[in-house]
Amino acid sequence: MNQFTNSEIADQQWNSIYIIGAVAALVMVVIVPIESFVFILSPPPNTALGYFTLFQKNPFLGLLSLDLLLAVNSVLLILIYLALYGTLRSTNQPLMTLGFILSLVGIAAYFSSNPSFEMLSLSNQYSLATTEAEKSSLLAMGRAMLAIYTGTAYNVYYFLNAVALLIFSFVLLRSSIFSSATAYSVVLAGALMLVPPTVGTIGIYISLLSLLPWTVWLILFARRLFQLARIQDGRHGT
Repeated sequence: MNQFTNSEIADQQWNSIYIIGAVAALVMVVIVPIESFVFILSPPPNTALGYFTLFQKNPFLGLLSLDLLLAVNSVLLILIYLALYGTLRSTNQPLMTLGFILSLVGIAAYFSSNPSFEMLSLSNQYSLATTEAEKSSLLAMGRAMLAIYTGTAYNVYYFLNAVALLIFSFVLLRSSIFSSATAYSVVLAGALMLVPPTVGTIGIYISLLSLLPWTVWLILFARRLFQLARIQDGRHGT
């Protein structure tokens, strides 16, 4: 009969999280270029009326323009960061816990700032409005939604996730579990993400640039998670 230590059993229990995190990372690798292409090929409107018009023409494109895919990515991020926490918890649990908590707070702030479905609803109401007073009121509500969309909550989300990445990279650099390329790609992505896209044109370009090291990190991270899962299965397969 095989005898396993409590540590080995605990590691085995994380296997499913490793696999889920790896799959989530690869799904995000697919989503990231789609987000970029949508932004480049169909730049989002600058006004509430522009969004209302877009929603009336193509509701799905309207949702994409208001970062529907980023909302999906935010859910995937939870799974990715949980898997990262699992792999590095023995290296520096306090810092990994701090980074994970900051990322969760940031993600929660993002969901409170995204107005995609609210704008869809307002657009539908606007198309049915029969008086100028109703339309003016709905436009004012739309403008308020857009102000929230690029306001404090979004910037908190962006900044906290950048800080979380830098914390994770500090632990990654001191761990032998991941390669130095994996660690430095996180360092670069986190540093670039300290500048949010809401600061203007330069912020948009820097945010797009940050996607390069971020994508590299996702691929390397997913590959290593699959390797770790296979190693754990091999240890407990006999």
